[in-house]
Amino acid sequence: MVLSAGVVLIRREGESCYFLLLRVFNYWDFPKGEVEPGEDFLVAARRELREETGIAELDFPWGEIFMETAPYDSGRRRKVARYYLAETGVREVQLPVNPELGRPEHDEYRWVTYEEGTKLLGERLRKVLRWAAQRSGCY
Repeated sequence: MVLSAGVVLIRREGESCYFLLLRVFNYWDFPKGEVEPGEDFLVAARRELREETGIAELDFPWGEIFMETAPYDSGRRRKVARYYLAETGVREVQLPVNPELGRPEHDEYRWVTYEEGTKLLGERLRKVLRWAAQRSGCY
């Protein structure tokens, strides 16, 4: 079983909330990646967010709460993803080149409202979005 850790990242503008989504091919997800052997899940989530978006300035006003997906197939492997809930004031997202791939891991990013997110995400990740929206009050 492969373990991933990621962050559902929220940015507030006035009364509005925006969630950060990343796209690879036609698939949208929250920033996440594999947990390295011996690595703490939250440390891995923060590292993956920084590596994939350049964002390191974040707060965890809800503590270290998380939601895990049910196991799912990812290529030839079974995977579970754990998502933490965080906030940032950073608007600018970078999609840096992954040295192993020689290109960015993701093709696009979007800051989306809850409603927009429900249209872009598959059911497995819509559950994570619902959880994050309920916890943060961002409907």
